Amino acid sequence: MEKSQKINPFLLHILHEVDEESKKGLEKGITLNLSGNNRLIPVERVTSEDFWILSRILKKNPYVNGLDVRYNLLKDVGAYYVVKLLQKQHNLIYLNLMFNDIGPEGGELIAKALHKNTTLKYLRMTGNKIENKGGMFFAAMLQINSSLETLDLGDCDLEESTVHIGHMLKENHCLVELHMCKHNMKNCGLKQLCDALYLNSNLRYLDVSCNRITCDGMVFLADVLRSSTTLEVIDLSFNRIENAGASYLSKTLSSHNRSLKALSVVSNNIEGEGLVALSQSMKTNTTLSHIYIWGNKFDEATCVAYSDLIDTGRLKPDSTDVEPFVVDGHVYLAEVSNGLKKHYYWTPAYGEAYNHSSNAGFALVPVGQHL
Repeated sequence: MEKSQKINPFLLHILHEVDEESKKGLEKGITLNLSGNNRLIPVERVTSEDFWILSRILKKNPYVNGLDVRYNLLKDVGAYYVVKLLQKQHNLIYLNLMFNDIGPEGGELIAKALHKNTTLKYLRMTGNKIENKGGMFFAAMLQINSSLETLDLGDCDLEESTVHIGHMLKENHCLVELHMCKHNMKNCGLKQLCDALYLNSNLRYLDVSCNRITCDGMVFLADVLRSSTTLEVIDLSFNRIENAGASYLSKTLSSHNRSLKALSVVSNNIEGEGLVALSQSMKTNTTLSHIYIWGNKFDEATCVAYSDLIDTGRLKPDSTDVEPFVVDGHVYLAEVSNGLKKHYYWTPAYGEAYNHSSNAGFALVPVGQHL
């Protein structure tokens, strides 16, 4: 390293802390937290040049097995150095690259590097606009890669990805968790995923939130859930399944499926009839332990139904996002800050950042580091 090379003071501070920790003789690995949106300490965001320095330092470091560089400025040049690190550092199992302005070219580089990588288990590409071009390289990679268990491609400007992801799910035998939020996915796209899920026996967490899925898409998902014994967490938040979609799901959950543990239907334009049907399914299905319904259209029957589930102990208060209260003899539901991934884009500045009630999906399907 040239003497004129300026070292990012934030990076220097974190590396000094790691050096102190490693001197204590650690039995387990360290996750470097270099997130650029940390509000508790002064942060100078990591650039591609900073990451080049970091990659050279970490190449031979046996203690670091996780790297969180979300909300920084790596861009495609930084992606090149990420690839070099993946090729040289064989202890890395967790890598969070969320919102680093990585484009299609950077996405291609990272995906191709994972053809040969056999150690990385968790990769988060959220918010990097790799577009359809980059998405296809990731789909192709997953037909070869044998180690990656969690992949987050949410908010990456992918709009024609379900065909390629569907092909991947038929071939891949290690992926446990897949996030596909904000893919502009419609019912035909969900059908392609569901067709592939009949042949997949590993995926446990499917996130298709913030898409354009309606009640017709629930016909395909309900059919998969009839035969699936692996899916444990499904996030349908911010779609539009309405009463009919909720009815399809509740019938399957009542009579056939006994593997699903958590379901989120937040903000899906569901009215009382559909919400009550889902609550009824929990009375016969004892496996479903977490349900999230805020943002739909509550009537009194809905409020009473979920109040009863909580009062009887069937639904634990920290396993749902509503809390009953009574005014003038009428039951109402208030919102509670629980969910599958409340801290998806951010972590709180105080309190416990990794509590299970706010991030139940990650707690139910644990893979490496999550936040």
